[in-house]
Amino acid sequence: MPGPCDPARARPRRKKRMDSSPASPPPRTREASRAACDVIEVLEVIWERGRDTASTPVSASQLRVLYALERKEGINLRTLGDMLGAAPPSVSRLCDRLQGLGFVERTPSAASRRELELRLSARGNAYLRELREKRELELTEALDAMSGTRRADLLQGLRGLGRLLREPGEGR
Repeated sequence: MPGPCDPARARPRRKKRMDSSPASPPPRTREASRAACDVIEVLEVIWERGRDTASTPVSASQLRVLYALERKEGINLRTLGDMLGAAPPSVSRLCDRLQGLGFVERTPSAASRRELELRLSARGNAYLRELREKRELELTEALDAMSGTRRADLLQGLRGLGRLLREPGEGR
């Protein structure tokens, strides 16, 4: 399976502005990118370990559904499929399995009798809370080993990177 920084897993690049950086990034940028990829690969292992030790392990695809429903409650299958970039039959099967586990509820839509609304159940919310607690505990143990100054620098860098990744074209 390719790592998070392999070209096979890369998401489409955002269009750069005309006044953006040169074609080849500076060495420090490449070095930072490689370091981030290394950390992401370790985090993937930690994330998997947390998911595997949870009360009811779910697949990565099922977990994406849970996250999407947590962010946007009451959506229909078509909207969920658009969010995930997945075909409706696949999304429906994922929701069937998650409903079978008691993590997802389907209720009739108030807007249309032909549609169903998807929501996380109390059990689905509890699962995500438990999973996050396990992952956060593992990360906290690692971060405790860092000096306060390095933790503050890391926090500032992560917040900045997060903003850039969430806001297309900003600062580029």
